[in-house]
Amino acid sequence: MKIYAFADEASPIIDEQIKAMKENGVDGLEIRNVDSVNIAEISDSKAKEVRKKLDNACLRVWTIGSPIGKIDIEKDDFTLHTEKFKRTLELADILGAENIRLFSFFTPAENRDSYKDEVIERLGTFFEIAKGSGITLCHENEKGIYGDIPERCLEIHKALPEMKAIFDPANYVQCGVDTLQAWELLKGYVKYLHIKDALADGSVVPAGKGIGNVEFILGDYIRNGGDSVTVEPHLTVFDGLKGLEKEGDASVVGEVYKYATAEEAFLAAVSALREILI
Repeated sequence: MKIYAFADEASPIIDEQIKAMKENGVDGLEIRNVDSVNIAEISDSKAKEVRKKLDNACLRVWTIGSPIGKIDIEKDDFTLHTEKFKRTLELADILGAENIRLFSFFTPAENRDSYKDEVIERLGTFFEIAKGSGITLCHENEKGIYGDIPERCLEIHKALPEMKAIFDPANYVQCGVDTLQAWELLKGYVKYLHIKDALADGSVVPAGKGIGNVEFILGDYIRNGGDSVTVEPHLTVFDGLKGLEKEGDASVVGEVYKYATAEEAFLAAVSALREILI
């Protein structure tokens, strides 16, 4: 089993992220923020510097944890967003990433289903741009977007069978979804899991401590040939957390399990996964 992580939750600084990964036996990054800058915004020279540091540490970038698809489907400029996607593809190549994580656009809750065709058309545009790149595009379920519940995620995967799924149990819990039902519906499309758990009130907790059925889902994933996961702690407030979620949809972090430092929270998240894997 390959274990990757959002190491920016240990530190915003790439050198400290590398230190945390090495200390915790993590194989590499789902890279999201580098020295307090979002991955989609870094320069070529910075990307090459990061790649060299990771190579020297025998670590790799597994996935670009991009913000692609986290724009308002009605208010934000999609043409401009496609330019950001093109840039993300360039960075994925420099960093040697296998995947790009993306989302299916913030949509109004009251009529979310009505945006299906537009969402699929936009996601299809990303595939046209990425054609021939060798990069796998992976959709993550998330609050506030079209693909917030498994039924709408399934619509995406049926329309775009080349789109792989990132299954995030905590995000489903926060949407009031039964994660076991979601898993049965979507497991055939899943490339990997985000290891994150939550309580019924949405509070994020270490894997196995919530109602996300992480232990069963991870076991089933492994039994069916799954071999890679990303630890996404969300156990304490970290640099960049506010920018990950739409206003009004923020996750509750650091309320149930408390940690003195980001490094301690990162250790707790990785340790919780290892306890399940034993």
